[in-house]
Amino acid sequence: MDAPVTASPHPPQTTLTGEVVHRPTADAEWWRTAVIYQVYPRSFGDADGDGIGDLPGATERLEHLARLGVDAVWLSPFYRSPQKDAGYDVADYRDVDPLFGTLDDADALIARAHELGLRVVVDLVPNHTSDQHAWFRQALADGPGSAARARYMFREGGGERGEEPPNNWQSVFGGSAWTRVSDRPDAPGSAWERDGQWYLHLFDSSQPDLNWDHPEVHEEFCSILRFWLDRGVDGFRVDVAHGLVKAAGLPDWAGHVRMVEGSDVEEGLAAAEDDVLVPDASDDVETGRSPMFDQDGVHEIYREWRAVLDEYDGDRILVAEAWVEPLERLALYVRPDEMHQAFNFNFLVTRWSPAELRRSITGSYAANDAVGAPTTWVLSNHDVVRHASRLGLAETGKGPNGIGAEDTQPDAELGLRRARAASLLMLGLAGSAYVYQGEELGLPEHTTLDDSLRQDPAWWRTGHAEKGRDGCRVPLPWRSDAPGLGFSPTGRTWLPQPESWAALAPDVQERQEGSTLRLYRQALDLRAEDRLGAGAVELLTAGADVVAVRNTGEGRGAVVVMANLGSEPVALPAGHEVLLASGPLADGALPSDTTVWLRARD
Repeated sequence: MDAPVTASPHPPQTTLTGEVVHRPTADAEWWRTAVIYQVYPRSFGDADGDGIGDLPGATERLEHLARLGVDAVWLSPFYRSPQKDAGYDVADYRDVDPLFGTLDDADALIARAHELGLRVVVDLVPNHTSDQHAWFRQALADGPGSAARARYMFREGGGERGEEPPNNWQSVFGGSAWTRVSDRPDAPGSAWERDGQWYLHLFDSSQPDLNWDHPEVHEEFCSILRFWLDRGVDGFRVDVAHGLVKAAGLPDWAGHVRMVEGSDVEEGLAAAEDDVLVPDASDDVETGRSPMFDQDGVHEIYREWRAVLDEYDGDRILVAEAWVEPLERLALYVRPDEMHQAFNFNFLVTRWSPAELRRSITGSYAANDAVGAPTTWVLSNHDVVRHASRLGLAETGKGPNGIGAEDTQPDAELGLRRARAASLLMLGLAGSAYVYQGEELGLPEHTTLDDSLRQDPAWWRTGHAEKGRDGCRVPLPWRSDAPGLGFSPTGRTWLPQPESWAALAPDVQERQEGSTLRLYRQALDLRAEDRLGAGAVELLTAGADVVAVRNTGEGRGAVVVMANLGSEPVALPAGHEVLLASGPLADGALPSDTTVWLRARD
C-alpha cells in the first residue's frame, strides 16, 4: 500500500458533527457488503484471437479481479444469441453462444472463480427473448390464436383493417414498440406474409416481449434458474426487472420512453425541485407510472424466484436492474421475500452536487433500511457513459446516451479527477457496490468512435439521433506495448481502442504511484480490512461544498470519508490521519474534486 499522507496542522481545521443515517449491518450474508465486478464478456479478454472476448479469455483474467480485491463477478449475457443487442436477445438460455465458447467453458470459469474466492452472478433476460428463440419461431409458424402465440404479446391492430399498431407505445430504442408480423423482413415468401397481427417489443423488433400472465413462462424461467444454479452460479442479475408485467388492457400512454443511461426512463416524468421523479399530467393519475414499467404484478414473480433460490445452499442472490423512482418504489423489489439487491441508479444519475449527493445517500439508506435491504451503489455499467467522462461534462447528471466525435467533448482531466473522488466516496459507504470493468483503470468513454463501427440498436432505431452505448463497451487494455493492447493474442479488437488507453493499461499502472488501479486496490483492501460495508453511517456537517460521512466499520476504528465538490480547498479536521486520498493534498487541505479517507488518532 502507498504510504499514507499525514495532514498538516497549519490550515484552519474543520469540525465534524453529524447524525446517523444508517445502522450497522448485523446480518452476515455476503451480498450485503460485497463489491461485485461486472465483466462484459465480449470486451474483457479474448482467448481465441477473433477480436471478440470470450469465456476462456475471461477465465484467464480472473486473477486480476482477485488481486483487485472484489468479492464476486457479474457476467453480462453469454447465451446463444443472434447478437442483435449484444446478447440481450437470447435464443437459448441453457447454452453458450459459440462466439463466447461452450458450456464446458462456463463450468471452467465458475470453478476457477470459486477457487479464487470469487462468487459468480450471471445475467438473466426475462422481459423478452430473441425472435430466433424456438418459442417465437413456433409462434410465427402456428399463427394467430395458437397456444404458442399466447406466450408472447401478440395483438390485433387498430384502424379499419388492423393497419395501425394496437396502442401508441414507443420502443426504448426508438420507434414504435410494435411490429406487424407481415412487415418483418423474413415474412415475404413465408407462411405468415399475410399475417396481420402485431407483437410487442419494448426494445428492438428482434426482442419480442414475453407474456408473464402465461403459466408456461413462469415454469420455463424457474427451470432456467435451476439449470444455472445446478451448475454452481451464485446469483442472477435480472435485466429490465421492472418491465415484465404490463398494465391490463395495454392502454395508450401520453408519455413515452426513451433511451437514458442505456435503459428505460419515462420521459413523461418531470424532475421536481428535490430531484425525485414525480408524475406530470400525462401519467397514470392513480399510480404516476407508465403502463409498461413498475407494475405491482412483478413482485409475485420475484417471490416465486426467491423461493427457488432459497432451495439452494450458499446465499444465492437476485439483483434487480430496475430504473424506478422514487426510491421507496425501488425498495419494494428488495423486500425480505423478493430480491436481495437493486442497483441504486438514483446515485448513478445524481449530479456532481454536494446537496444532491447528500440527499441521494440519506434517501437511499432510509428507503432500503426500511425493508432490511442493503443499499447497492453503482457509478458505471455497460449501459451508461463511463463516469470518468460523464463527470467531465458541463452537465454532470444522467448524461447523454453516448458521445460522438462531433459532440462537445468531456474535460478528460476533470472527469478523471472527479471519477476517482466519486469512486472513493462510493467505496467508503456501507452496503454493496458494483465496479464496471475498466473503471479501476480510470478508463474514459471512447468519445471519437467512427460512426460506421457502431452496433447499438439505439443508434439505428433513433435514426442516428443517439450514439448509443458502444463507447463504454470497447475492449479493455491489458498491456501497453502489445497489439490490441493485449486484449487478444492476434491484436484484433471488435471495436478500436483509443490510443490514449495505452497509458492506462495495468502494466503501466502497476509501476505508477498514485495510479487509479493502485487507488482501487488500496480502497478495497481498507474497505475489507475495516468491514466498511457493514458499518453504521453518520452524515457529517463539514461545509456546504463537502459530502462527508463517518463509517464505523468493524475494524480498527471509524473511517471519515470527505469529498470536496467545491472550487476551494477545505481544511481537514484536527487529530486525524489520512489513510487514502483520491488525489494530492495541498498543505493539509482537501483540494477541489478530491475525496479523502481519515481516521482519528488515538
